[in-house]
Amino acid sequence: MFISFEGGEASGKTTLARILAQKLSGNKHQIVLTKEPGGYHPFLFIREKILNPEMPPIDLKTEALLYAADRNEHLKNIILPALKENKIVICDRYLDSSFVYQGYARKLGQKYIEYINDFALKHLPNITFYLDLDPVIAKKRLELFRPDKQNRLDLETIEFHQKIREGYLKLAQKENKRIIKIQADNSLPQLSSLIYQKVKHLLCQTNHF
Repeated sequence: MFISFEGGEASGKTTLARILAQKLSGNKHQIVLTKEPGGYHPFLFIREKILNPEMPPIDLKTEALLYAADRNEHLKNIILPALKENKIVICDRYLDSSFVYQGYARKLGQKYIEYINDFALKHLPNITFYLDLDPVIAKKRLELFRPDKQNRLDLETIEFHQKIREGYLKLAQKENKRIIKIQADNSLPQLSSLIYQKVKHLLCQTNHF
């Protein structure tokens, strides 16, 4: 099973993905917890460069292509081998991030993102949790929890983050059979319990629980 977490900055993706992995591991499932960009360690340099706020601006298509290159190696070396071994893959960001950040907010368009990520279209997650959070609240979280460790995306304007939310909401509506929208301003125990129950239900349906 392939599970992904999506959302704007500071929406809780990383924390909730980790908690889900811990809960499923407790039920003796084999879990691969990974992320994009940087899930495949030899390509970690792409994440370090592309998110570094001190790096000079790069062309928008170059940015999208770097994410696609990272994703191709990640899919080939981490995700697909794990799925072949019947492990549960939990990924902090995947293709939907490119559709929203580069395709929608950066205005490169969905067709361009599909074109450079055609290899990933054949391997979409079974279920995606979109954590919806008001960008104003997200900005406050960033300032509170990591004031000195914000990356290039964290430092974007509030208008950019509003555009990201708008893009995710449109995508979640379009892909409503796969993407589950969750209000990320609820408490962590509530969110983690809700997500775990939905995954458990899906695993039961496929006789994997």
